[in-house]
Amino acid sequence: MWHGDRRLFLKTSSAIASSSILGSQLFAQSPLGQRPQQDAAVETLYPRDRIPMTFIIDDSTCLVNMGHFCIPQFHSCYPDRAVYQKPWQTFPREIPDSFVQEFGEWCSENGVKGKYSIVPYPSCVGWVDRELPGWPRKALQQSLKLVRELMVPNWDIHPEMITHTRVIDLKTGRPFDEISPATMENSYPQEKKSVDELAEYLAYALQILKNCGLPCEGVTTPGGFGNMVKTELSLAAQQSVRDVYQTEIPHYFKYVVGEQESTQPKVEHVSGLGTSQVNLTVNIPAGTGDWFGGWEGDVTPEPDRYSTADASSGRLVDLIERGEPGFFLCHWPGMYSNGTKAGFHAFQRVVNSVHKKYPEQLHWMKLSEIARYWAAKELTTIRVDDSTIQLDAPFACPDFTLKFKTNEAQPLKITSRGEVIPLKRVQSKTQLKAGHIFQTPETATLCFDLPKGVTTIQL
Repeated sequence: MWHGDRRLFLKTSSAIASSSILGSQLFAQSPLGQRPQQDAAVETLYPRDRIPMTFIIDDSTCLVNMGHFCIPQFHSCYPDRAVYQKPWQTFPREIPDSFVQEFGEWCSENGVKGKYSIVPYPSCVGWVDRELPGWPRKALQQSLKLVRELMVPNWDIHPEMITHTRVIDLKTGRPFDEISPATMENSYPQEKKSVDELAEYLAYALQILKNCGLPCEGVTTPGGFGNMVKTELSLAAQQSVRDVYQTEIPHYFKYVVGEQESTQPKVEHVSGLGTSQVNLTVNIPAGTGDWFGGWEGDVTPEPDRYSTADASSGRLVDLIERGEPGFFLCHWPGMYSNGTKAGFHAFQRVVNSVHKKYPEQLHWMKLSEIARYWAAKELTTIRVDDSTIQLDAPFACPDFTLKFKTNEAQPLKITSRGEVIPLKRVQSKTQLKAGHIFQTPETATLCFDLPKGVTTIQL
């Protein structure tokens, strides 16, 4: 079980290969809660029966290069750690919007989706909803506009708590005077906190992003934030995201799982099934370390650790071959790589490699789309009798995909609220998308936009 800082874990080259470090005990500590009846005769597949893919970007924000500004603050707390003795003064203070645009446009053109943090008060430099000292207000406003227009369509926006460095006293809005592990967000809290206390801290960060006009359905923990309060953290994410944004399906990113662990999300703290108010939090992990440019931005990229050029090996290839979601991770300074863009170029090579080998097997998703799919997958009631399959879904879900045994000659009919959902037969499962059915002599695979409420499949 890993109790430390996610950053230090990711710096350890052999750590990701050790399932004893990040095992199922850590990832599954929060109670799952209620579950509905689901007849085993019906299998819920991945959306469109493809491997879900997502790219999780940590330590991003507007303009501020967190690699430059974080290091001296971490060094003040941990002066003996070599990683915090790097020559941060030589790192650029800014990651320009021109790079955000280059990155975002390339990802859009290549279908890449994921999560992009906006740290609200990055390294205590300034508030993204007010001022960033060192930049004109117009530059900050233009940076936020770029995020809203270019990134939001394909990327979930998360706070990575308030500063990613110093803990903020919510009564004053200032960092605590003491500098110690207890007052650094990466190791906060050092003692038990209630759900309400944690939710208040998360909500403070979320409100800043809301002030910026940014949508948000989840949070990212900075480093080891919440390690001592994992169950409370999951509930606090649920409570705070719903309070600030009225989000139907809150989610969070905290964990990096080991080599032998599944990357499938966990739907936690489920209550209220069968009522109009279903409560839940979706815990979405990453399945890789950061082997691009690191959180500092000066690490030499190792793209082959994700995928070799021919996609014959690598952690991402292993996940895809095992049928596990391909959720992989980086830090924004490591994409920019202090201006060389070496991390970005390595990322492009990895994406191109897996796209070439798996041209019809992958399905890129934002974290909120993943959260919605897993909520529907785990919490939709499925009942089967001789002539019908009945679904009762607490949430609507695009591209919902089911597989079950049936006679190929038997026509199928889907109805919801008295309306027929049309189906088009396709000749290959690679053609599946919403409104399609692929049949073999013994099975049917359906892909359709699942409505909230009762849906009936007539066999």
